[in-house]
Amino acid sequence: MSAYNAVLPRNTDKAPKNLGAYSQTVAFSHYNNFAAQLPIDPATGKLVSGCVKAQAKQCFENLKTVVESIDHIMTDVIRVSIFVTNIKDVDLVDEVYKSYFPTYLPTRTVVCVDALPLGASVQIDALLSNGEGTIPNAPQAGDLVKLTNNTCNAPIDALSTQTVSFSHYNNLTAQLGIDPKTGRLVEGGIKAQTAQCLKNVKAILESIDVPFDDIVKINIFLKDLADVEAVNEVYTTFFPDSGIARTLGYVPARTIIPAKSLLLGALVQVEAVVSHGDGTPPQLVEDRHGLIIEPNNTDKAPKCKYSTQTVAFSHYNHFSAQLPIDVKTGELVAGGVKEQTEQCLQHVKAIAESIGHKLEDTVKVNVYLKNIGDMEAMEEVYKKFFPTGAPARRVVGVGALPKGALVQIDVILGNEEGTPPFTK
Repeated sequence: MSAYNAVLPRNTDKAPKNLGAYSQTVAFSHYNNFAAQLPIDPATGKLVSGCVKAQAKQCFENLKTVVESIDHIMTDVIRVSIFVTNIKDVDLVDEVYKSYFPTYLPTRTVVCVDALPLGASVQIDALLSNGEGTIPNAPQAGDLVKLTNNTCNAPIDALSTQTVSFSHYNNLTAQLGIDPKTGRLVEGGIKAQTAQCLKNVKAILESIDVPFDDIVKINIFLKDLADVEAVNEVYTTFFPDSGIARTLGYVPARTIIPAKSLLLGALVQVEAVVSHGDGTPPQLVEDRHGLIIEPNNTDKAPKCKYSTQTVAFSHYNHFSAQLPIDVKTGELVAGGVKEQTEQCLQHVKAIAESIGHKLEDTVKVNVYLKNIGDMEAMEEVYKKFFPTGAPARRVVGVGALPKGALVQIDVILGNEEGTPPFTK
C-alpha cells in the first residue's frame, strides 16, 4: 500500500502498554479502529483493584486517553463494544458508561463472554470517526457530519442510537429479538428470536432508506452453538433480499460468536455493518449503488454458503471469521492452538492476496479463543504474521467454537483503491 491512503497505527504512553503485537488505534480513511481496552492502570501495568464499576471506569479512561491522544473527542465514537464476564455486571457498567456519553449516544453491543485477558471482568473497544481522513488534502477533510437515527419500528434503547452513519458506512446497534411494540423478547425460541433480530435490522435500514442487501458484515452472538442450523434456516429467508442480490447470490461476510449470556436472557443477538453509498455531508449525494459492493471468494480458503469470505465497500474490506480448517480435507488441522492460529491466519493471508492486498493492510483483528489461557501460544504465532504490531486487536475467551476449534479470527482490511466508481 502506498502512502496515498495508508494504514496509520498510533500509540500513546499515557494509556496501558499493549499485551501483544497490536496498536492502540489504527486510522484508515475516515475511521479509527481501536484496540480493546482492559481495566489496566497505565502507571502500574496491572488491573485496577475494586469492583467491576472501577474496572469499567478504567477501561473508559484508557479509551478516552487514546481518543484524546489523536486529537479527537468522545463524541467522535461511532460504536462501543462492551464485553463482560458476568451479565449481572452490565447495570454497574452502564452507570459508568452514562458519565462518558451523557448526551450523544453511539451504537452499542453488549455481550457476556466466558473470559477476558488477565482475568478482567470487563473489556471495551470502540470505532471512531476520522473526519480528517488518511487521504492527503482530501476536500472533505475534517468536515464530515455524523448522522444519528432512531425509528419506532425497531426497539429503542436509552443508552444507544440505533444507527450512526459517517462517511460511507452505517454501524448499527446490536439487535436482540425484541418486539418493538411490547419491548419484550418474542416467544417461540431461537428461530423466532433470529427472525425478530433481522426484522429489527431491516426496519432500521428502511428508516434511513438503505436496502437490506447493503449489509457488508453480520456478527451473530449465539448463546448455544447447537442453534447454528436453526439460525441459518432463518438467515436464508433474509439473505439474499433483493432480486439483484439473488441473481448474484450475494451474502455478506459473517462471524458467529458464542456468548455466555445476552441481555434479557436472549438466545441470539445480531450486529450489522452497512454500506452508505450516499455518504454523509459534505460528500456529494450519489446513487448508493454507484459505489459498488465487491464480494470475493477464493478456493485457497474455506467457503461457506451462508457468507462471503470478504466484502469490500469504499475503503474497507470486511472478512468472515476464519476457522483452522484444512481446505483440502474440510477438517480441523492437527495439533493445538499454535497450529490452529497458523491455519486461521494463513486463510486470512490467502483471502487478502486474492483481492490484491497484503496483511500489512489490516486495520483490526478480532481473536476468539476457546481457552483464554492459550493467549501466549496464540501470540507466538500471531507475531509472525504481524511483526510490526500495526493492527488494532480484540481478544476474548468464548468457551466453545464451531467444529470444536480452539481459535477463530476475523479481520478488517483497508481498501486503498476504494470500490467503483471511485479511483485514486
